[in-house]
Amino acid sequence: MKKTLLSAAIGAAALGAMAPAASAATLDTVKSKGFLQCVVNSGLAGFAQPDAAGNWNGFDVDYCRAVAAAVFGDASKVKFTPTTAQTRFPALQSGEGDVLFRNTTWTISRDTALGFNFRAVNYYDGQGFMVSKKLNVKSALELSGAAVCVQSGTTTELNLADYFKANNLQYNPVVFEKVEEVNAAYAAGRCDVYTTDQSGLYSIRLGLANPDEHVVLPEIISKEPLGPAVRQGDDQWFDIVSWTHYALVQAEEFGITKANIDEIKGSTTNPDIKRFLGIEKDSKIGTDLGLTNDWAYNIIKAVGNYGEVFERNIGEGSPLKIQRGINALWSKGGLQYAPPIR
Repeated sequence: MKKTLLSAAIGAAALGAMAPAASAATLDTVKSKGFLQCVVNSGLAGFAQPDAAGNWNGFDVDYCRAVAAAVFGDASKVKFTPTTAQTRFPALQSGEGDVLFRNTTWTISRDTALGFNFRAVNYYDGQGFMVSKKLNVKSALELSGAAVCVQSGTTTELNLADYFKANNLQYNPVVFEKVEEVNAAYAAGRCDVYTTDQSGLYSIRLGLANPDEHVVLPEIISKEPLGPAVRQGDDQWFDIVSWTHYALVQAEEFGITKANIDEIKGSTTNPDIKRFLGIEKDSKIGTDLGLTNDWAYNIIKAVGNYGEVFERNIGEGSPLKIQRGINALWSKGGLQYAPPIR
């Protein structure tokens, strides 16, 4: 989603000295606390948002619960730290959260200078544009002279400038610090265009008074691989978070769902599936992670497979109705691919 500039994220006043690496015992710390603390968005429909009763729901929220299921065998052992684009990184660096699931792009600076580790990409995204249908605009190349709403202090702002310059287009940036201010400005008609990651545009459109009167344009102007991040210095925890994603993808490849997992577990003769579900004799895949051998079973039993998580939160089964596109399995023309679990 919105990407805070490196200078803003690690300014001396904001963060002081470089954040320390994780201790090599995050799993032990999480078990000792009895719950997993996840850094999430303060409110983005489809990804992380509390309902009227304070219950959190969304794509990123389900990933948090999936890790809790892997660790505890209980997806309910979670707590959430809601953050803005500006506060998400300090929250993880300081240890306020154990893992960041906050529609955050994997970049080299975040992977190095900020002291984080990324690996699994759970949503391939890209920056796009949203306009009112009444403008009768079909392409971003028709936006010369437009007023464009954008959040300040983000690489979204830089990508916008680069795109218009590269295409010899003029524009008037309408810049705000907080995403809520950007949303309000676009809803009030103070700008012609809203730009952010395309997944965010679908979510923001849903919150408008008349969502059907707005359209997300087809152009994608950047690469935004979104996924979880952990602090550097704890390879075991890094592996647990990464392989939680791969387990979700592998389950979809196997055709294992939340509904049929027990039936498959009781009847399969496929050694790959038996190994995956922790019922193959002498398998130590789970214990090698520092978990129980039914870690993957616990994940799928709690939240379903990757396709189920996608569809109910942001896909065709949700109000956002985002198509799988490049987030389909590799075997169906997409990029989602799990390394061998063996």
